[in-house]
Amino acid sequence: MKIIKTSIPDLVEIEPTIFGDSRGYFYSPYHKEEFHKNGITVEFNQDNQSKSSKGVLRGLHFQKPPHAQGKLVRVIAGAVMDVAVDIRKGSPTYGQHHTVLLTEDNMKMFWVPEGFAHGFLTLEDNTIFSYKCTGLYNPSSEGSVLWNDKDLNIDWGIEDPQLSGKDIIAPTFKELETEFIFND
Repeated sequence: MKIIKTSIPDLVEIEPTIFGDSRGYFYSPYHKEEFHKNGITVEFNQDNQSKSSKGVLRGLHFQKPPHAQGKLVRVIAGAVMDVAVDIRKGSPTYGQHHTVLLTEDNMKMFWVPEGFAHGFLTLEDNTIFSYKCTGLYNPSSEGSVLWNDKDLNIDWGIEDPQLSGKDIIAPTFKELETEFIFND
């Protein structure tokens, strides 16, 4: 397993060790001991999976404390542009984002700890996205940030993605600042 640090502390890309031969491949997307050796010492409590057509944008989502979630995300089939935004007030990278391409071919994973808004854009039809969460889903704690907020300046590479009703009306980053939430 190779851990790739990003420009935002605590966000890491993970390249698993893959064993392949003429039959196909084998790898372990999560191995507690390996993750702990690399500083990811959380306990996962819930797995989630979604399937989406090309051009679906899900996010930017998070859960507020005390039900905050860290997420270990990966693609099983297809491809996504995955984005995490630092929403930890007081963090030197507050409001900054990191983008990573996750595909069924590169098998990369992305660790998004608590204190980040997270979203992804599907780049292929029938994309299956999987994530392990450190906390259980709690509807009263969910939050979101507007996907195309000009202050975040995220280049999604798409003008008109397919969005959920709640993602269309999500608050801007400035509106989020007034209520909040995560302290670094």
